[in-house]
Amino acid sequence: ECISRVKELGMDSVAITDHGVMFGVIDFYRAAKAEGIHPILGCEVYVAPGSRFEKETAGSGEDRYYHLVLLAKNDIGYHNLMKIVSRGFTEGYYYKPRVDLELLREFHEGLIALSACLAGEVQRNILRGMYEESKSAALRYQEIFGRDNFFLELQDHGLKEQKMVNQSLLRMSQETGIELVATNDVHYTYAEDEKPHDMLLCIQTGKKLSDENRMRYEGGQYYIKSEEEMRKLFPYAVQALENTQKIAKR
Repeated sequence: ECISRVKELGMDSVAITDHGVMFGVIDFYRAAKAEGIHPILGCEVYVAPGSRFEKETAGSGEDRYYHLVLLAKNDIGYHNLMKIVSRGFTEGYYYKPRVDLELLREFHEGLIALSACLAGEVQRNILRGMYEESKSAALRYQEIFGRDNFFLELQDHGLKEQKMVNQSLLRMSQETGIELVATNDVHYTYAEDEKPHDMLLCIQTGKKLSDENRMRYEGGQYYIKSEEEMRKLFPYAVQALENTQKIAKR
């Protein structure tokens, strides 16, 4: 259904970036190829703030890991991504399969990295009011992956935090020369799928719809958006929209 909708909207590429795993990559690849859509294989990994081997000192809650999107450019990148993800399970597992900067340095070849969502290291430091630390993190990722292989990621799912973070990312891009890319998290196909998706989340996490403190995706904006919708969301970042196609071609 996802691939069919992408084709219907006139797009030629789509990426899979499941959290911490690559179980769906083969089926996704085959389905995309069957429809003539270019499949971009990736993973949104969990990066430990220190070493992947550290457990007790790893902090609590969200401080245990940051998100980072990795996309395979080629066969070398695909194999390196599999190595990174596998090590996350065998060496770094603590609540989630975590990787660290050491692994990223060792297996960075053939990969493009994006700074991810509000849970990315760059974005989370901005939310904490720590802009300089955020910039340092961005430059560190750029140093690991190479100048043209790390992008600052703009997202807008209607959250006020994203609008604030995006302004800081625009500034950071100007100050560092790190390019921007506009992306959209997709957790369901159509806008009207929001409520069924929310119910499914409750079933998966053993919660009720009425529970206050439960996992939810606020705003109902996690569906496959058209190019027109994305251009309306990011009129101030045309280059970031163009970069999605540039990355896809790579």
